[in-house]
Amino acid sequence: MGATSEGPWQPPTVVEAGLYRAGMNGDWPAFFDVLAGTDLFFPMSREVVDAVPGGFRFAPFRDPQVEGLCVAVFTRGMLPPPTGGQVFERGNLGPLAKAWPRTVNWLAVNPGTPVETFVPAEPRQWKRHAKRARPEARLKTLWTGPRSDAMAHGMACGALLLVNNGTLWNQLGWQSGGYSETRELLKTWWGITGREGWLEAQERLLRGELSPPAWEFCLRVRHVLIEEYGTAPGAVQWRETAERVLLARTAEVVDKTGRPPQFDLDADITLAQDLIGRILRYEARFRADGILAADASVRSVLAWDYGRASFMARDGLGARYCDTHEAETALLRAGAAARRIYRSWPDFAAGYILGRCLHFDDETFGDWYREMLEVHRILSTEPESPWLTVPWEIKEG
Repeated sequence: MGATSEGPWQPPTVVEAGLYRAGMNGDWPAFFDVLAGTDLFFPMSREVVDAVPGGFRFAPFRDPQVEGLCVAVFTRGMLPPPTGGQVFERGNLGPLAKAWPRTVNWLAVNPGTPVETFVPAEPRQWKRHAKRARPEARLKTLWTGPRSDAMAHGMACGALLLVNNGTLWNQLGWQSGGYSETRELLKTWWGITGREGWLEAQERLLRGELSPPAWEFCLRVRHVLIEEYGTAPGAVQWRETAERVLLARTAEVVDKTGRPPQFDLDADITLAQDLIGRILRYEARFRADGILAADASVRSVLAWDYGRASFMARDGLGARYCDTHEAETALLRAGAAARRIYRSWPDFAAGYILGRCLHFDDETFGDWYREMLEVHRILSTEPESPWLTVPWEIKEG
């Protein structure tokens, strides 16, 4: 381990910094404490993984620096970009120790990088380190990644979800849970099993088409009233205005077609009035918990789509359903779309959390809400948070 030909080596994350420091000091207990507390990624052939889904095979190799066979693992910050026929599967030190092949003599940590380290195979000791491993911080930053430009802004739009999942918020070469896990996640949550499905979902998210239109309709009615009167309307005025707008729109449809509407107007009015009540109750809780300021309200729920679009761009790259350029383009579009509607990170965050709660929580204020409350606290206070380091206003182009 040491400097590169271009100068002192810069660790990409706190994990590699800890490994580097421990290795340079010869403090191997500290080295393995760091290694045991983080995800490890195993290089594998994409062809093999695709042929045998769910299978996991070590790929021992020889290196001229040591005698005997080695197995390679990489830490998250040292993963190469997802290109070619190599993919990475996620694991950690405990299961690795249990499955360690007896014929392999060395663990190669980040081989071929400025911080490569070869350590003798000692699975029993690894198990002890794994048992006392401390959980990582949930906010993870790639120090060598985008930190303040338009790309960083697009990446930060997904920070609520990324920090909740404990992954790097600004890593483009996306590995997340590993190749197979990423594909399984897309299949389970989105029904995506290939490139076409990813393209369709990504585009609809970037256009804000996956959140129910009724949510945005109600918030838009209130926003117009705020612009007209300079203050937020009460519940009665908001509901009455929403009803008048729905009646007027229905009359326009009848005038244009000469036929009765092909939808249930009464049901739409009831839906809007119920939805307004839900939004007001969520906002009251948001204010009590510090997600909204005392005089603030949610501007739009499209952040729910744009935040997921930011995440989807990275998942598409990790699953190999898109290439790097497509992922970068999607991230830039997500950031630009968010800036057109919102005025700040807190403004964006409130919209995202409301969308998530309307979709999943059903006013139980359960895990779907509590997770976001904790992540909101992290992103509002920790020094490396993109909400505190990435400016909202970004010069495009």
